Amino acid sequence: PGRARPAQPQPPAQPQPKGRELFRTQRKESEGSLECPSLEFQYGDADGHGAELAELYSYTEEPELSHNRRCFEEDFHTQVPGRRWLELDRAQQKAFVMRLLDGLEVVNRDRRLRVARAILYLAQGVFGDCDNEGDVLHWSRHNSFLLYQLGTFSAFLELLNMEIENSQACSSALRKPAISLADSTELRVLLSVMYLMVENIRVEQETDPPEWKTCQETFRMELSFPVHTEEPFALLLFTMVTKFCSGHAPHFPMKKVLLLLWKVLLFTLGGFEALQAMKVRRREELGLAPLPEDSIQVVRSMRAASPPTYSIELWEQQQQQQQKRGHRSRRPLVKQDSLDIYNERDPFKNDEVGVDEDENDDVDSGIEGELDLVERDTIIPSGPSQRLPIERVSFPKGLPWAPKVRQKDIEHFLEASRNKFIGFTLGQDTETLIGLPRPIHESVKTLKQHKYVSISDVQIKNEEELERCPMSLGEEEVQETPCEVLYRAMLYNLPQYMIALLKILLAAAPTSKAKTDSINILADVLPEEMPITVLQSMKLGIDVNRHKEIIVKSISASLLLLLKHFKLNHIYQFEYVSQHLVFANCIPLILKFFNQNIMSYITAKNSISVLDYPHCTVHDLPELTAESLEAGDNTQFCWRNLFSCINLLRILNKLTKWKHSRTMMLVVFKSAPILKRALKVKQAMMQLYILKLLKIQTKYLGRQWRKSNMKTMSAIYQKVRHRMNDDWAYGNDIDARPWDFQAEECTLRANIEAFNSRRYARPRAAEFAPVDNCLQSVLGQRLDLPRDFHRSYELWLEREVFSQPICWEELLHCQ
Repeated sequence: PGRARPAQPQPPAQPQPKGRELFRTQRKESEGSLECPSLEFQYGDADGHGAELAELYSYTEEPELSHNRRCFEEDFHTQVPGRRWLELDRAQQKAFVMRLLDGLEVVNRDRRLRVARAILYLAQGVFGDCDNEGDVLHWSRHNSFLLYQLGTFSAFLELLNMEIENSQACSSALRKPAISLADSTELRVLLSVMYLMVENIRVEQETDPPEWKTCQETFRMELSFPVHTEEPFALLLFTMVTKFCSGHAPHFPMKKVLLLLWKVLLFTLGGFEALQAMKVRRREELGLAPLPEDSIQVVRSMRAASPPTYSIELWEQQQQQQQKRGHRSRRPLVKQDSLDIYNERDPFKNDEVGVDEDENDDVDSGIEGELDLVERDTIIPSGPSQRLPIERVSFPKGLPWAPKVRQKDIEHFLEASRNKFIGFTLGQDTETLIGLPRPIHESVKTLKQHKYVSISDVQIKNEEELERCPMSLGEEEVQETPCEVLYRAMLYNLPQYMIALLKILLAAAPTSKAKTDSINILADVLPEEMPITVLQSMKLGIDVNRHKEIIVKSISASLLLLLKHFKLNHIYQFEYVSQHLVFANCIPLILKFFNQNIMSYITAKNSISVLDYPHCTVHDLPELTAESLEAGDNTQFCWRNLFSCINLLRILNKLTKWKHSRTMMLVVFKSAPILKRALKVKQAMMQLYILKLLKIQTKYLGRQWRKSNMKTMSAIYQKVRHRMNDDWAYGNDIDARPWDFQAEECTLRANIEAFNSRRYARPRAAEFAPVDNCLQSVLGQRLDLPRDFHRSYELWLEREVFSQPICWEELLHCQ
């Protein structure tokens, strides 16, 4: 971190403990010593349109692009000789597409596949007739809307269901020792067409005609709500994921399935800005105060902070400073500067006096905010500070977030105050302040000014009332939203869906080691013939790494979308998903993901830009060399990897927020050093969520950790939202009682089960009908018997009555 230090004359070698030497060597090898520049990263729902389409294809699939083109042109030139697709009017284009769709009805499997490839070529933008990448993307969107209007998606959905149930393909894949691209050809073609249609129709552009906007809404409704009592489309994709993870269908192309699942969730549920708008609207409906700020805008306006340093670096640099000055200093090692958030020196701190500015340069980079607390018992205050030039002082305008206070915080504050001054408490009464001193009145007034009531609080309160008075309050009116429909469809197999997603995430994580029992996620990237040259091996290696990165991106984005939308729809839906993620070891899995050289992961260049779609379709491919493959592109970072890291951190925050038992899992798994290493990435949004995770566990890390990580503590104060009376830094939180952790999870689980059984396992009306206890009445009821029952009546009597032994004595012993 910081600037690279100039070479210095080495002092006489001193013996060091072997453990310290080993730790320093390992850390330098894993982390490197270069500072990460600030990353100009714009977080959003997804990457650019072209990049999202390019990630659908692996580089091994490149020859299939020309195959699709041949299938289309053979049919097209037969039907419309001497013309190009771009020259046809809309009626002619519709007529040709309808003929293609008729071809999907044939029995011959190979013929169906050729027609599907021709439709895929249309969805890919008829690149053979285009001159540049922009034209390809334009015609890809145009053709996607045309295909949807003619019912192509429904036709492909039927074919997809047929392929999923194709037991012959499954058994063939199970018998093979190694699965390759050839085993999933039909599925890949179908999923590619559906993905291109969803992605092209999902993305809105200002120049779209009104007809297209109507199509978007219709398509969204079609994907969100089941038609003819069928399941939502997303549930079919979840079923494919679980079938793949169970080992029954190892040939499923998981990358395409997961990408399509993510985009379907994004399209039907809505992205982050749509979610924020829904949240504002829901608060208005419930009569709650408006949000204090737009969290999306606040995060976008944040500046990245300088990363903290490590204790081993502090020790080394402290030794150098002491030997340089020839005496043991009793002052702080360096000034405890601000986190570079305002790119100025902090005017509220005293600088060290007597240290030359040039002499301090080599220390500033590495030890800006850490203090040596091992050799010093007390910090002797420095002399009077020099007056800073006016132009260098940059006063912060204020904290980025408005403070929030929960009702629970006010109750705890008043409980402690009443115990101290009066000697008894008044339960949840927050209005009666009799007997309390004036400062307590002022404190309560301030707390109430910043009181924040969340939608979750209202939902929990309503649920308690419904549970207490089910008959008098009647049935709850549940709004039929896409999120509600999806949760109801997922409910009974939701644990299996979460486990399957985490299994694939584990297999795709860069820190995972190959195991014999792990699932094979490379079925749709490995070619039939393995590479024989070094260049082919390098290309395949890049392709495999890129494949894994895209899988991580799609799973992390899907899980985050599900958590955020379920939380807005109903808090117990969110808690149900969260609890199953925690039970499936999601927390240690994410920590394992971050326990790597995170800077290398974010700056990885696992892409070959000349082979990316649509570039490869309109340009002649240059001859690939080892140097060009190693060079990659010239971007500062990999967008998808940084996006994945932020998503995983946000998921971890969602799982652990206000959950002390899960926070203790972060402590037990030693997450603090892992997260602190990730602070090296100078991106404001990523740092914010890391600091949030560090904040919630600070009270458990001990006083010594807080002392030696003062720069991180300062960053938490400056970047993370304040809770008025939250003693996060001192360990005085009355909720932090270890013996209550198990009870906390059990209570939550009971509440979730009560919610699910009340809303989704409704008893039938017949169960509330009075029971007829009269023997004559029961025997006298008329039963509708089958027409042919009289023919087999004697046989039925013989089998069910006469030949069955009856033990009359057992009737006497029945209880």
